[in-house]
Amino acid sequence: MRRIRIFDTTLRDGEQAPGCSLYPHEKVQIAEQLAKLGVDVIEPGFPASSPGDFAAVQTISRTVSGVEICGFARTLKGDIDAAIRATQDAERRRLHLFVSSSQIHLDFQLRKTQDEVVRMAREMVAYAKQFVDQIEFSPMDATRTGEEFLFKIVEAVIEEGATIINLPDTVGYALPEEFGRLFRTVRESVRGGDRVEYSAHCHNDLGLAVANSLAAIQNGATQVELTINGVGERTGNCSLEELVMAIETRKDALGFETGIQLDQIYDTSRLVSRGMNFPIAHNKPIVGRNAFQHESGIHQDGLLKNRNTYEIMDPEQLGIPRSMIVLGKHSGRHALKHRVMQYGLTLSDRQMDDLFGEFKILADGQKFVSDEEIMGLVSNQARSPVVPYTLIDLQVVTNNHRAKVASITIRDNRTGTERSYAGTSAGSVEAIVHCLRQAMPMEFDFRDLEMYSLSSDETAHAQAVVSIMVDGVEYQGTETDTDTVLAVAKAALSACNQAVAGMRESAETDAV
Repeated sequence: MRRIRIFDTTLRDGEQAPGCSLYPHEKVQIAEQLAKLGVDVIEPGFPASSPGDFAAVQTISRTVSGVEICGFARTLKGDIDAAIRATQDAERRRLHLFVSSSQIHLDFQLRKTQDEVVRMAREMVAYAKQFVDQIEFSPMDATRTGEEFLFKIVEAVIEEGATIINLPDTVGYALPEEFGRLFRTVRESVRGGDRVEYSAHCHNDLGLAVANSLAAIQNGATQVELTINGVGERTGNCSLEELVMAIETRKDALGFETGIQLDQIYDTSRLVSRGMNFPIAHNKPIVGRNAFQHESGIHQDGLLKNRNTYEIMDPEQLGIPRSMIVLGKHSGRHALKHRVMQYGLTLSDRQMDDLFGEFKILADGQKFVSDEEIMGLVSNQARSPVVPYTLIDLQVVTNNHRAKVASITIRDNRTGTERSYAGTSAGSVEAIVHCLRQAMPMEFDFRDLEMYSLSSDETAHAQAVVSIMVDGVEYQGTETDTDTVLAVAKAALSACNQAVAGMRESAETDAV
């Protein structure tokens, strides 16, 4: 297997996406997680761009170990000096210099001739080489640069000591065949091209970033530049999780491998999504909400019998919690029975037949059937409440300037008793969670909240997906309501009920 190095530019190129700016402490937190993920190189920012970026790159260089730190700079002496100072305490470091190379960029952005640009590149690579052994050079917009000039500028920087040549598809223009051929041609045609390494940096404007990156690797690139969740300018960069899993899943066919710790992919994705306030599309490969969820009854039945029938990857290997069954009008009896069993419940064949009939009637009239609705149908069949706890009442008082106040009334269905709890916090959700922590018989960590609108007018239903962690096990509840806050409370209680059912089932197993 040929080892492909993973160069992560989430904190530099990824942060350039509109609205995705990070505070310095958030950059440090993400960099630490990237090191845990197993990336080979981190590009933490653009030191010359702002004092905050300089401080973040400097802090990451000083505190994050086990990974190479890359300082990013234009072919300007001031940029290079800033990158050198910011990364000087890194365990291992390199500098990454770039300059535009396509004629359209030279004419309208730099307003310089080709000879002037070559001279800039040559002089600044030679200057940077005084301080750092590893110099990466990028002719920006390489895929729209004529071959003659591209060869000329690459030859010039190799002569001055560049050790890594990155060929960026800056505007996502290339086709895989073209991009692969570009790497092969540069390697074979440029003087000194056989003594440097090659890197690929692809944008996703035509949705070809992963395909282009694979084509580059197949034609000699040993490094790929990626971002978590594919964040970046316009439609983003090549997605780390997509490329890594393409290499991992088709390893036998491709003959490549990476050093990425697969079980860290999901946590890294969520951390970046939260920090950048960048929602992940439902159908995003690998980490999207629907990537390992199935509503079709045929798919659900096959999946529950053998995961490999409809999944080519194991979500749990990626650190993704197993929540593969979504119940709707396309779902079958097997999936419904599976969900009922998640609550530690067993119904007779006749009860399941009746339940399935009622479920189908309900599912035909709405987009999604919530856990609360399913358990309500089960309760009708069992002639008694089947979940440990039921939300009887919720009140939240909110205002602009003071703490939010929540009060809830919970019924313990095992004893029939009702008790009320109150909590305050800076936010309504946190106040509700404080109440639930008082009501539940176990401690839990509130892990995640996702909110979705199921329609577009003022009567829209909010769908809340809440994840909690109890003793290292993650539970997820999904509920809908016309009231957003109530949807969150019901989803959180649903997750808690599953945890209580899981604890009860575990205790019964231990007793046996």
